[in-house]
Amino acid sequence: MKVLGIDTATAVASVALVEDGKLVLEAVQSNGNQEAAVGARVERPNHAVAILPLLDGLLKRAGKSMDELSALAVSIGPGSFTGLRIGLSTVKGLAYGWSVPVVGVPTLDAVAERVMGWEGLVCPFLDARRKEVYAAVFRRKATVLERLSEDLVDSPGKVIDRIRSCDPSSPCLFIGDGTSVYGDLIEGVLGGRASLTLGEGFPSIASAVARLGEQRLKRSDFDTVGPLVPLYLRPSEAELKRGCPGDKL
Repeated sequence: MKVLGIDTATAVASVALVEDGKLVLEAVQSNGNQEAAVGARVERPNHAVAILPLLDGLLKRAGKSMDELSALAVSIGPGSFTGLRIGLSTVKGLAYGWSVPVVGVPTLDAVAERVMGWEGLVCPFLDARRKEVYAAVFRRKATVLERLSEDLVDSPGKVIDRIRSCDPSSPCLFIGDGTSVYGDLIEGVLGGRASLTLGEGFPSIASAVARLGEQRLKRSDFDTVGPLVPLYLRPSEAELKRGCPGDKL
């Protein structure tokens, strides 16, 4: 079973090919800001320009073609509104063109799934702008990943409070671009319990998307392409502006 995973929901787009649970190849969008200092926001490059060349290059290097794929797996959010639309529209176009099944994978599940070689809490921590983060709380024990909370969009402080209520003492790995913006706050509250990473040293988000997609595909659990939509946890800026008093519809 060959599954191509795609992530454009986060700051750095990635694609990956997984075959029978094993990573064959992955490609990650170049971003010179990935080593941003704590307190600095990771800038988001143009996924619309990058995603198709990433896909094409990966398939060529792997010696595979679209008609050999068992399915496409795509991260569906929460995440960048523009990025989610780019990823889904790309996948839908490929699915219709090549008659390939599609599996939508929640982004925070994929971010947590990346983490290997760690025991304790895992908190995907993505910068949602507006002084908020997208987050969820998981527990990693050996190969088992257990979800402890629903997807959250809230202030970093409230997310940290939620982590403390889930488990008051276990170490917690925060992973995602929110750590570069709110790292000082996390460490100030949790101290030595907290470890921070942008995700360097772990497989790409797309590789986790592909693995989780393959697991669903084995259960014959895939999505109908047309109705598949992004998982938004709050209205977009445009929707908020349209809803303001005095705005013209």
